[in-house]
Amino acid sequence: MKLAELAKELGISTEYFIKFIQEFDLELSECIFTDFEVKEEFEKFARENLSFLKRYEKDLENKKSIQDIAEIINQPTEKVAEIIKRIKPKVYDNGLYRSSVSSYGIDNQLGGNYEFVYNYFGKKTKLAQRDFIGYRDLFFYLSKTLEPFINPSIVPDWGIHKPAGIILYGPPGSGKIFWANKIAEIIKYNFKEVKKYYFGTSFVNGKKTDFNDYLISMLKEQEVLLLLEDFDEIMTIRTNEKSVSSENEETKQIILHYIGRFEYENLLMVGSANSLNQIDEEILAPGRFDVLIPIFPPNVKERSEMILHFMTENLTEKSILGEILLKNNADHLPFWQETAKKMKTFSNTMILDFTQSLKKRLRNNYLQDDKNSYLITQALLDSAFKDASTKLTAEYLAQINQFIKDVSLNNFGDFPLRIEELKRELDHYKIAETPKTSIGFSHSQDKEQKK
Repeated sequence: MKLAELAKELGISTEYFIKFIQEFDLELSECIFTDFEVKEEFEKFARENLSFLKRYEKDLENKKSIQDIAEIINQPTEKVAEIIKRIKPKVYDNGLYRSSVSSYGIDNQLGGNYEFVYNYFGKKTKLAQRDFIGYRDLFFYLSKTLEPFINPSIVPDWGIHKPAGIILYGPPGSGKIFWANKIAEIIKYNFKEVKKYYFGTSFVNGKKTDFNDYLISMLKEQEVLLLLEDFDEIMTIRTNEKSVSSENEETKQIILHYIGRFEYENLLMVGSANSLNQIDEEILAPGRFDVLIPIFPPNVKERSEMILHFMTENLTEKSILGEILLKNNADHLPFWQETAKKMKTFSNTMILDFTQSLKKRLRNNYLQDDKNSYLITQALLDSAFKDASTKLTAEYLAQINQFIKDVSLNNFGDFPLRIEELKRELDHYKIAETPKTSIGFSHSQDKEQKK
């Protein structure tokens, strides 16, 4: 049963189901499958706690003040205000809070007893077995975007068309190819990557072929997702000051020529771009690549989960590394939280680099039969962190800055908390300007002011 079907049967909005999963920090892998089929435990919980979910939905719909919330959950007003300040929910014109915040979610953050929720999901899914780590907000944003593919009735009943082109944009190393694969998995399309040598003209088995021929052949296949990397470079705008290669311009014109057929031929093209800044507006027009999905670097929680995932991935039950992790309590997330906090603006690739460096250093210690061979010391963590930080260049930070501008312009309402968090992390690297010292002798008045 799909999540939307369960919601309709129980008379609860799908949107509120999604808010509930996010607010109560439930793992997606314990609630739904990648194709939005509901897992047995979550369906059982929903049916057996329907009255609570109805109250939760009604609470979200009601306009409420901080005092109203405090009274509903029997918590001090100042504590509720503190949570409200942190999560920054949307408000009505009269100052009352909208459905982006629930009284029960705030109560849960203040230590309210909601074990009846978490008991249903029992044994936690191991990180190594999850479809993806974190990114619940992005996953559910995708679910809305891809609904015309998932729910066939959307097109005839509502006239909402499938997107012909999607742009995944974000800084390098943050998982755009991963999410393109995930989109293909969700909509059950065959994932294919457009190789560089498909552009221009080439000869295969003595026969002349070009990108036009390749795209025609893809249109003839059934349900294909085509990933086009370096999309911002290929689709860059041509100006008097900036020229583009003839090969890229030809590729752009071929795609524009055929894009009107994509939906009817069940072809979806996904472009992977570092930035939207230089993409030709003609490409972004409605009916073309008008769906923009930002791919953020992981936040603190996601970074700690990724570290643990990469450290335990593919380990056998009696592995030496597994034993080292166990002895240091590093087989649990709390061990990695401080390191994850230091990794401000780190990409997925940088986190993977960190874990690879740390594994090699731990192995070297072990092979030297050092008395500390089973210890994960701060010195080892710092050295691995330094190795991973080599990719944290000025160019990369500039790309993060441009990404913040892009996402603030195009998707701010969808990801306000992520944007603000990423801004704060980027600010960490900005060098404060040193106050200028006045030239000349200090006067007695200056000395008094200094005192």
